[in-house]
Amino acid sequence: MSAEVWTLAEVRGGKIHPVSRELLAWGKELADALGAPLASVIVGSGIKEQSASLAAYGADKVYVADAPEFENFKADITSATLAEMIEKYKPSILIASATTQGRTVMPMLSSRIGCGLTADCTELAIDRESKRLIQTRPAIGGNVMADIKTKGRDPQMCTVRPKSKRPLSPDASRECETIEFAPKKELLESLVKFIKFEAEKSVGLPLQEAEIIVSGGKGMKNAKNFARLEELARLLGGSVGASRMAVDLGWAPYSAQVGLSGKSVTPRLYLAFGISGAVQHIAGMSGAETIVAVNQDPEAPIFRVADLAVQGDAMEMLGGLIEAVKKYKGLQ
Repeated sequence: MSAEVWTLAEVRGGKIHPVSRELLAWGKELADALGAPLASVIVGSGIKEQSASLAAYGADKVYVADAPEFENFKADITSATLAEMIEKYKPSILIASATTQGRTVMPMLSSRIGCGLTADCTELAIDRESKRLIQTRPAIGGNVMADIKTKGRDPQMCTVRPKSKRPLSPDASRECETIEFAPKKELLESLVKFIKFEAEKSVGLPLQEAEIIVSGGKGMKNAKNFARLEELARLLGGSVGASRMAVDLGWAPYSAQVGLSGKSVTPRLYLAFGISGAVQHIAGMSGAETIVAVNQDPEAPIFRVADLAVQGDAMEMLGGLIEAVKKYKGLQ
């Protein structure tokens, strides 16, 4: 049996963050291809009792480093602890999320242990012949997709975008082995002083948490037309997304941008109006459960990933859908 595949769980506010379950979905595919156990690694304070919850989402093992010093995230002592755990247990692959925590701790860990690191991967697979990890990520400004193999010592390390894959359906009957790791005292001496935590202030539901996204592109023609997407999003209880072109034109803020240079999203429903479907955009939304695309061009690339492709004028279709939803809800 191959060495273990690890995913790095995240702890926020004393709880295991949902992104930890997404990572297990990534890891499960790789572990199955290698015939290897899948493990989740948690570094936090007071989280031992929560570790077993990850079994339902695919974890065969959970490694827990639990100490008061981990109450607030500190990248230096987290990376030092992970380095010691890797040295002891020798996993073959380590996957983290490209969140603020992941983007901070993984480069420090890579430097500590002398392993390569591939950031912001959009696809992961196992090479059949070499059994090495193939890490796919955008390159040259997002114009090409590069397949990368990491040479040198294991683990092969990478980060993947949050919300780029849905967690596995939970199986409450699954159990996992929990292995506790006690960090050496010197590993817990941080150079960082925690001052306070301030939550990000945002209006409405964050794009990556929305179950319904109404998205628009250049085909909306102008800012006034683009604003109508907000009306449909409100009616459906969703959020507004945008293509890079719509953001560049000033019709939507960068926070709404979907794609490799924006956010990766996995809503239950993705409505795309006037979006042609550049590879960068499709990479950020192709994980949606259901994709409905409206475009005048019958050859629009987005139609290749759409569950329902509608050839027609985006504004005409948008207006008709708004009226239909209002009628259904008894608002007219």
